[in-house]
Amino acid sequence: MRNRNNWLVLIVLLIIFSLWVDLSKKITIYNPFNDKPLVDRNVDVKLGLDLRGGLQALLEADVPAETAITSEELNNARNILQNRANALGVSEIVMQTAGDRRIVAEFPGVTNPEEVVATLKQTALLEFVDMGTNPLQPGSIIKTDFGIADPAAPGVDSPTATPSDPAAAPTETAPAETIYHTVMTGAGLQTASVQRSQTGAYQIAFVLKSDATNTFAEYTTSHTKQYLAIVLDKQVISAPIIENPITSGEGVISGNFTQEAAQTLAVQLRSGALPIPIKVVESRTVGATLGEESIRKSVIAGIIGMIVVILFMGFNYQLPGIIADMALICYALFSLMVFKLIPVTLTLPGIAGFILSVGMAVDANVLIFERLKEELRAGRNLRQAIDLAWSRAWPSIRDSNTSTLITCLILFVFGNTFGASMVKGFSVTLALGVGISLFTAIIVTRTFLHTVLDGMKLAEHPRWFGL
Repeated sequence: MRNRNNWLVLIVLLIIFSLWVDLSKKITIYNPFNDKPLVDRNVDVKLGLDLRGGLQALLEADVPAETAITSEELNNARNILQNRANALGVSEIVMQTAGDRRIVAEFPGVTNPEEVVATLKQTALLEFVDMGTNPLQPGSIIKTDFGIADPAAPGVDSPTATPSDPAAAPTETAPAETIYHTVMTGAGLQTASVQRSQTGAYQIAFVLKSDATNTFAEYTTSHTKQYLAIVLDKQVISAPIIENPITSGEGVISGNFTQEAAQTLAVQLRSGALPIPIKVVESRTVGATLGEESIRKSVIAGIIGMIVVILFMGFNYQLPGIIADMALICYALFSLMVFKLIPVTLTLPGIAGFILSVGMAVDANVLIFERLKEELRAGRNLRQAIDLAWSRAWPSIRDSNTSTLITCLILFVFGNTFGASMVKGFSVTLALGVGISLFTAIIVTRTFLHTVLDGMKLAEHPRWFGL
């Protein structure tokens, strides 16, 4: 009795919490001592590309077909691309590897697909280049000795900061044969963020890793009053003069940045360069009109499915069926709460998986109630019949739901391997639905049955149990 009451209290609290989450787009919980939010989270329903519209792109390694690409390189490229997109504010991204050299990317709600794809493709090779006493103007394209095995080969100048004759030093565009020395690359960066200078200009503040800090400290100590160019993809961004040795490992990159340009550069620097070049094989923009119609029809289908199941259980199993209908409503509330809290990005196949799980949510109840009738016909009282019906139906419930979960796992692995995001969405929502339905069948329905039926005399109301 005490355990039943404890479960009943927990279920009521879950129902209240589920209603709060399901009816909210944002939940905020404040600290009672200082009125600061302990939890401040957006719990609006997240819709996938097919329901919300946006950009879908197929990316491929831009290398010759005979060049082998390891799965580690492809996964690293995917992670870097996803980090860049997340940092740009593109939310609810789905990005998966497909085969051994392709990446499928989906960006729901994107309104500027060209800008997103262009940003993702950039390699963002950052170099700190020795300019000596004659800096180049921002925007100049130069060559550096980074990655050159023998920069002193015939036909090129020695990789010093500037040509030997200062008067002949370039001012706008460096001669093609001049190679400048790279002191350090962006691999030495630990973090990079956008900030405003005292004059209000946008700049990128960076912090170096420990080994790069030592390199940078040694260089700036021996090259004070000389210029150190900040070069991105061989283009000079700025060329500040080293006023004092920089030994703390912290500095800023200044230039004529807009807020968007500074943010984009900071994102690229934080995420690093791509391990392999990437090209866009195919891209398409998906409109939201079809998605709105799909959502409307899916909601109608879900409501019809719920009504049919509720009527079936009520007519076929009488009072226990009505109790199961109450548990089914709890199942729907709990499922939506879980989808919003995880959060699950709902696609049309994902919604189909949820609607399918509505029917599966009562299969355990069907097994239990059929067994309940048998126990009541055998002369058991209601309390004994409920417990025996559940314990004897449990092996069938366990095996059927386990087989469904195994199928969901296979579908998830398949979708993840071949970049089929819709298959993944279907498997995730179906698996979550099965898990929640087990909870409602094992805990909620059983608790409701004991609460309502334990004090009832079967002999007075046999028709309420379909006998």
